Amino acid sequence: MKGSCDTHFHVFGPLDKYPARDPQLRYKMPTAPLEDYLAHARPMGFERFVFVQPSAYMRDNSCMLDAMRAMPGTRGIVDIDEDIADAELEKLDQLGVRGVRVNVSPVHPPEPGLAQKLLPRIQKLDERLSKIGWHLDFLLPGWLTDELLERIGRLKCESTLAHMGMFLAKDGVQQAGFQRLLRAVGGKKLWVKLTGVYRMSKTPGFADAAPMARALIEAAPDRLIWGSDYPHLSFADTNSSEALFATLKGWARDEATLRRILVDNPQKLFGF
Repeated sequence: MKGSCDTHFHVFGPLDKYPARDPQLRYKMPTAPLEDYLAHARPMGFERFVFVQPSAYMRDNSCMLDAMRAMPGTRGIVDIDEDIADAELEKLDQLGVRGVRVNVSPVHPPEPGLAQKLLPRIQKLDERLSKIGWHLDFLLPGWLTDELLERIGRLKCESTLAHMGMFLAKDGVQQAGFQRLLRAVGGKKLWVKLTGVYRMSKTPGFADAAPMARALIEAAPDRLIWGSDYPHLSFADTNSSEALFATLKGWARDEATLRRILVDNPQKLFGF
């Protein structure tokens, strides 16, 4: 489909040039350079691309930014300090960066007070990003998405929730947190990424996640985007971008909905 966009994927370079920065890294660092990603993304029909900073590199964005320099016209989501200089923000903006990650491991167990600890960073970034047209990109475990959802809904800047907010599929559409998400996604500034379904579903064909994806599509087809989550990290042995793309097509059911998710919505959010 012309203009299709993969809004969530990662690149990893050689370890000697781009070493891991996270001392508590929970996965083995892969080698996943830009050319390997493009070798399968382009045959699938993708023409627009949004890089997302991997957690392994923490706030060292050099690998991703180098890849963006090799592909002018792409977009990126970085992980940066909330007090970064305005001049550095301007440089990133010129390169194509359009968002900042707020990243908490999807498997992080419930922790009282964690949401409150994140608020000063969220608030400062919101104030700054709203002035330059960027958004906040949240990767959170489902329990933390639920705790922060009301605050996210009041942000000045736009926001995205990775992996459908990480509400576990086994708990179904009727779980309270997901129901709150369905109500919230109808707002004007919240977007949901139909990404990383293997992180929230363990059933064959992700059958238990399909009702959740379709509920989101029914509630707000104009607020959804899709990404491959390449190179799938801990899930690479049992998943491929091609199979995940086929799953999306099954959720969408018709061409018009698919076009919204793959073309129209990303174009609006990222300014392609």
